[in-house]
This record gives sequence, C-alpha cells and structure tokens, in this order.
Amino acid sequence: MAIARFSLVALDCPDPLALAEFYRSICGGEIKQETQWPDWVRLEVPGGSDIGFQLVSDYTPPGWPDGVPQQAHLDFDVPDLDVGEQRVLALGAVKADVQPTPEAWRVFLDPAGHPFCLCKV
Repeated sequence: MAIARFSLVALDCPDPLALAEFYRSICGGEIKQETQWPDWVRLEVPGGSDIGFQLVSDYTPPGWPDGVPQQAHLDFDVPDLDVGEQRVLALGAVKADVQPTPEAWRVFLDPAGHPFCLCKV
C-alpha cells in the first residue's frame, strides 16, 4: 500500500512565472499562482504530472555535465526529434554541448539552466 500520491516535480529558479510559461509552451497546461505564496507557481499539465516553480533569489543553475550537478531533469516524449528541437530552441532553450544518444533523446537547457530531454517515442 502506497504512503502517498505523487503530486509534482518542483524546480528552483530565479523567475517562477517565466519558467512556467516556457514549460507551458512545450507541454500545455494552465499556470496557477496563488497570492498567499508569491514565490511559487504551479503548471497543471493535462494528463500528466504537474510542475512547480519556486523562487530562489541566489539560484545557481546546474552545470551539466561538469560543475554543479544536474539536480533533476524533465523528459518530454516527441514523435519527431528534429521538429521538437526546432520548437524548443525557438522558445529559448539551448541545446547542450553533450549529446550522449542524439538519435534517441536530446538534451537541452531551459532558460534557468535546468537540463531537460526530448525523447523519441
């Protein structure tokens, strides 16, 4: 028997609303920001797991693969890696220098420096 139900993945960042908008452009959903928690934004993703974004004023982005560890990363399934790549780059993502298996999945950095992958389905 489970102890709890998984709710969301939370990412530290310097601008929660901007990063929520970035990810909403990738996977859709609705951004929720409650006034009692001004440093917190939640992206409610349809048919998936939600993503939370938490303000950290002295945020240091991961330096994957060297430097500060990646801490966490998100995977997004796409039918066409080339099309997906073009679209996330147009949103402001940066393609990582290291691409271990680019024919199956590709690594990018979001505007706050978090690594995320597009995975071919």
